[in-house]
Amino acid sequence: MDDGVLKQLAPLREGIDALDNQILDLVTQRARLALQVGEVKHRAGGTDATVLRPEREAQVIRRLQGRNGGPLPDSAVRAVWTEIISACRGLERGLTVAYLGPEGTYSEMAAQAHFGHAINTMPCATFDEVFRAVEGNRADVGIVPVENSTEGAVNRTLDLLLASPLRILGESSLLVRHSLMTQSGTLEGITRVMAHPQALAQCQGWLKQNADGLQREVASSNAEAARLASLDPTIAAIAAESAADGWGLQIVASGIQDDPHNRTRFVAIGHNDTLPSGRDKTSLILAVPNRAGAVVQMLMPLSQNGVSMTRFESRPARTGQWEYYFYVDIEGHRTDPAVAKALQDLQAQTAFFKVLGSYPAQP
Repeated sequence: MDDGVLKQLAPLREGIDALDNQILDLVTQRARLALQVGEVKHRAGGTDATVLRPEREAQVIRRLQGRNGGPLPDSAVRAVWTEIISACRGLERGLTVAYLGPEGTYSEMAAQAHFGHAINTMPCATFDEVFRAVEGNRADVGIVPVENSTEGAVNRTLDLLLASPLRILGESSLLVRHSLMTQSGTLEGITRVMAHPQALAQCQGWLKQNADGLQREVASSNAEAARLASLDPTIAAIAAESAADGWGLQIVASGIQDDPHNRTRFVAIGHNDTLPSGRDKTSLILAVPNRAGAVVQMLMPLSQNGVSMTRFESRPARTGQWEYYFYVDIEGHRTDPAVAKALQDLQAQTAFFKVLGSYPAQP
């Protein structure tokens, strides 16, 4: 780089350094105020669980996004302040987050994107263990996938939400980019490809075209497939690129998902109710008697009260009678007058009614 360019860069870099100093000073002031907030809550009788206030965190980020004039996109504002909030929260008490492990899963990435990196992570072997860890207070919160843009609902999560007393505290959406990885970085000597069933389904087109001769085997998670591949040179794994670094594997091919816009929606689960944030969702599970027109009648209170439905899934009730549970997401908080009236009417005419939680829509 010639002297002329260096002379032009010098004052710009000095300006950046000066601003970095100011930013650090301001973040330090914010952290001190956050500690004072914690002290006030504890003096008022708050418990350790109140360290997490999803509605307040969503309000902070949305307000800043509303002030954002660029050039940073709103997603970058969310990412930066998620980490600042996480670091300040961690000064009061580190949040323990359970997720489907081992390290390197998309669930771990979702946990860090949702709660920031200043958390204590608890990898679990199954979705069931994630729920048990939170129910047993070994973890403060958990994060689980609930639906994928390509393959639809994650059925085990839906079944666990039905049976669990835990509530949904928040949501996040993660762009899923799958990579194929092996010890050697090639397919030479490979006989099997392993991944979570959802990942195998999301990559079936690429596999058929490029690795049709390989046996496909299910793993409990994509990161577990990567771990197994690190132990066996005949296994190829489908996982996030970060899993290759974590397990010492080489990338054979990247972006092998059939849908380049493939996304997975995750929900955070915990014990506490979330207060209104100003832009919320409410998730429900409903069931109706098996009679003609029952489903249409079930949904009428939403229309009559002007409540928008954003998601509708069904799962067999496993009674052998062709009965179903319906998983419904609606806009608004359960305490909003229109939503509260709609829920009251729904409960009066359904055979089963459960509110999974009201929570902030992703900023």
